Amino acid sequence: MESDYEHPTAIDDLTPKMKLRGTVRRVALFGAFVDVGVGQDGLVHISEISSERINRVADVLSPGDEVTVWVKAVDVERGRISLTMIEPPERTMQDLRPGMMLTGTVTKLMPYGAFVDIGVGRDGLVHISEMSTDYVKHPSEVVGEGEEVMVRVVNVNRRKGQIQLSMKDLPADEIEDEEEEEALSTAMELALKEALARKKSKSQERQKKRGSRPAHDELDEIFSRTLKLQRD
Repeated sequence: MESDYEHPTAIDDLTPKMKLRGTVRRVALFGAFVDVGVGQDGLVHISEISSERINRVADVLSPGDEVTVWVKAVDVERGRISLTMIEPPERTMQDLRPGMMLTGTVTKLMPYGAFVDIGVGRDGLVHISEMSTDYVKHPSEVVGEGEEVMVRVVNVNRRKGQIQLSMKDLPADEIEDEEEEEALSTAMELALKEALARKKSKSQERQKKRGSRPAHDELDEIFSRTLKLQRD
């Protein structure tokens, strides 16, 4: 959509991930120079033209081509603009923190684990020992390629570009189960309490008609024993 594009007029206006419309000015062996309307052409390196391998820039781009680019980095002092034609992910490795719960897609299975795309531009690894609390002989016993899974971030090594993930100890599921169990238990206790209260009320009415006091202690004991059995 046209409304998605930014329209900066100076290099100072550029920020990472900004979406721009540009015109290819010239191509080189290592990439293409693109005019994005700020008075300084930006460079799209050959590795940033497509997610697929490209052997020659001239095979896919020519001077005068209108292209969509995103800002990767800006060096205002040196007048350098780094661009990409690969749409950047919403989340990056810099955003990852140990303990984060994420949804990802299994992209590849190996004997030692599964690689999962969590939307940061680099797949994370769920080691086979982190796939289940039970023994797993091969990752295919637990997941398949293309399957959506819930994972927890264990560790992030930004220098090496490595992301360690786990499919074990997912607290969100445990909390949800505990809340459902607690809600069910509370509802049953309230229903039982109301039923016993009605029974007690009817008993009191009958006792009044007979002119004697109701057996309060006996009813209270029944109520307490029943609740104790329900909790156990």
